[in-house]
Amino acid sequence: MLQVSGSVREGAAGAPGLLLACALALLAGCAGAPRQGMSVPQASAPPMPATRAPVRIDAAEREATVARAMLLVNTPYRHGGNTPEGGFDCSGLVSYVLAQGTLERLPRSTAQWAAASTPVADLQRGDLVFFNTSGAPYSHMGIYVGDGQFVHAPSSGGTVRKDRLASRYFAQRFTGARSVFER
Repeated sequence: MLQVSGSVREGAAGAPGLLLACALALLAGCAGAPRQGMSVPQASAPPMPATRAPVRIDAAEREATVARAMLLVNTPYRHGGNTPEGGFDCSGLVSYVLAQGTLERLPRSTAQWAAASTPVADLQRGDLVFFNTSGAPYSHMGIYVGDGQFVHAPSSGGTVRKDRLASRYFAQRFTGARSVFER
């Protein structure tokens, strides 16, 4: 279980068929609280999308990742967006931020990020957090920035922002935390 703020909460994630989950995650785009060493809602493990080689980024890039994510707060949301000039959706934001720290070819969709990352029990700054916001276990994601908060591109008409994992909306939809950083 992930540890955040000394409490452990059970999350719920229905496990639709793998094909349906992948299709919904790819079509859904992005819809619209833990500190390191705290417990976060623990979700049952949803089925993983099609596998790919894991992404591994040097742990020294964690703080730079968080700093880059924070600099993008208030950037407009745009479905399919992946640049500061054009706006971001949730996976485009993650891809853009993490591309600055690696030469690896990175995933683009939320489901692909879930498949290319490793589940973690100890949430650290820079790790990825996943949510079921549209009926698919990996339909929304963000970057954990510490103090129970994450940066994400939430929805059409909005902007990149920081939210609390423990908020009622996100705590109920949390499906897991994963990492691309070497431990």
